[in-house]
Amino acid sequence: MSDQNNRGTETPRGIDGPLVTAWFEQHVKDAEPPLQFTLVAGGRSNLTYVITDQAGARYVLRRPPTGRLLPRAHDMSREHQIISAMGPAGIPVPPALGLCEDLSVNGAPFYVMGFVDGVIARTQDDVETAFDEPSRHRAGMALIDALVEIHRVDPDQVGLGDLGRKEGYIARQLKRWYSNYQAANQDRGGEPLADMEQIHDRLAAVTPEQGRTSVVHGDYRLDNCILTPDGSSVVAVLDWELCTLGDPLADLGQLLCYWPEPGEFSPLGQTATTMPGFARRDDLVARYAARAGRDLPQLGFYVAFAYWKLACILEGVFARYLGGAMGDDGYDPSHYPERFAWLTQRAVAELDQLGSLGA
Repeated sequence: MSDQNNRGTETPRGIDGPLVTAWFEQHVKDAEPPLQFTLVAGGRSNLTYVITDQAGARYVLRRPPTGRLLPRAHDMSREHQIISAMGPAGIPVPPALGLCEDLSVNGAPFYVMGFVDGVIARTQDDVETAFDEPSRHRAGMALIDALVEIHRVDPDQVGLGDLGRKEGYIARQLKRWYSNYQAANQDRGGEPLADMEQIHDRLAAVTPEQGRTSVVHGDYRLDNCILTPDGSSVVAVLDWELCTLGDPLADLGQLLCYWPEPGEFSPLGQTATTMPGFARRDDLVARYAARAGRDLPQLGFYVAFAYWKLACILEGVFARYLGGAMGDDGYDPSHYPERFAWLTQRAVAELDQLGSLGA
């Protein structure tokens, strides 16, 4: 029986309690077993666990989903490398505490980071509990300010110059995500999603010339950041799984895709930003343009790309849920087809708007 069972709790799927505890004793300073493991609901890709030791100290463990994985996805050493580099560069990230690539410990690589206190605003209930209306507006501005700082990091100076190729970011992303989408769609035996191929081809045909190369987070949104209780600053940016080098405007486009306004549908089923007080998308864009010191005439392309990319990502998540690879967190993925349809419609609308502007 594991230590966790001795404490009256069941070790969740994806964790070998005794072996991970032994690894902690050797590699995580000051951790005091027995350890309690809790699977965090909400993430739809890698599995995240909060670990509490006997003294009440908390840690976070990240590992890939169980089961068959897409090629090049869920690279724990890569995530660990990124947060290890970005923290000393002044970017708010959890402290990196250890990486385990020995599959005999837990059946898959994992890394451990420090637990960061603060507010994660995922749902309307989270927002209502944590933030008044002025704090909600500050939170949106804080997300933009943190994003600008991420994009100011020189990858070569922080040891991330080899994280990915620096040129041709969108072309590489189109190839990668279309390939991943096709593999996931085949895995779940589904019909090809409407318009995915056509959107891919339209994006490829009107890709803007890439400007400067930055560290690109790849999944930047409100609930991937931990905020101070007054919303004034980001204390940690989470989930660097999709991070690479490339065009920084892809991050801004992704954030706008994830930022529904009052009365709008949310592609992730979360509507926190529809609450009174949150900035509108135009306000976020204006803040980024002012802080980054640049014009954004082709931003609509990056928003269209973000909608299409998110459809590709959700197809992969849907396939993993149907295949049982995401653990039992009580999540019901049956609404995914509705989200696929909405995302492809939004991507087409953004591309049509670009065409009407002569972009």
